[in-house]
Amino acid sequence: MHSSGQIIVLLSLLVGMAASIRWKKLTVPAAFTGGVVGWLVYTGGGCTGILMLAAFFVLGTAATSWHAKAGPSKDTPGSLDQKGAAAQPTRTTGQVLANGGVAALAGLSIMYWPGQQPVLEIAMAASLSSATADTLSSELGMVYGRHYYNILTWRRDRRGLDGVVSLEGTLIGVAGSSLIALLYAAGHSWNGGFWIIVLSGAIGNLTDSILGASLERKGWLGNDMVNFLNTLAAGLLGGLLAWHSSWI
Repeated sequence: MHSSGQIIVLLSLLVGMAASIRWKKLTVPAAFTGGVVGWLVYTGGGCTGILMLAAFFVLGTAATSWHAKAGPSKDTPGSLDQKGAAAQPTRTTGQVLANGGVAALAGLSIMYWPGQQPVLEIAMAASLSSATADTLSSELGMVYGRHYYNILTWRRDRRGLDGVVSLEGTLIGVAGSSLIALLYAAGHSWNGGFWIIVLSGAIGNLTDSILGASLERKGWLGNDMVNFLNTLAAGLLGGLLAWHSSWI
């Protein structure tokens, strides 16, 4: 893209950073980190990359706000909201890197290995697909879920505990993955990449739940690391499938 386009994107990132600070969606360090992540995603993934990142941020912010407004209270019997979305909506630097760090690394990798751009763009999209699926299923699953199960034992468990899933939340997560895949397809082509991104996002979200039910509950991993690992798993899976696919 011409330099004028780069200036527009840079200005948009600066406006987004200022707005996120003003409305307390991100801390000041997190906003600056988000700006760097956004620029790396744009440099490697172009307008499609930055649109996917923006979609994740907007959807995640909206879902967290909706959960805070309509979700069950932490004191509601049978529920437990460990992530504290309603109490602490302002995102930190760790959360920004946990959700967008893999996409930024993919963007940076494209600059050094331009010959692998198609594969790395799908890896980028897959990581953002997983981040979106995880955020939407966690936040909106707390609101719309009816029955909650431990992902490892499939026994009934308390809403909001790490590794607890619901059918409604899972389907909402798949919808989030599909939206990121649609943005990718609109910016590139309607090939097998769409299904790779949806599948990778769903598996990344599943990985998050498994890690949450096992390692996070034991205190061996924090939530930010679990989020980073689920996006990493999705990105690696998406890149691997794209690399071996004849559709790309």
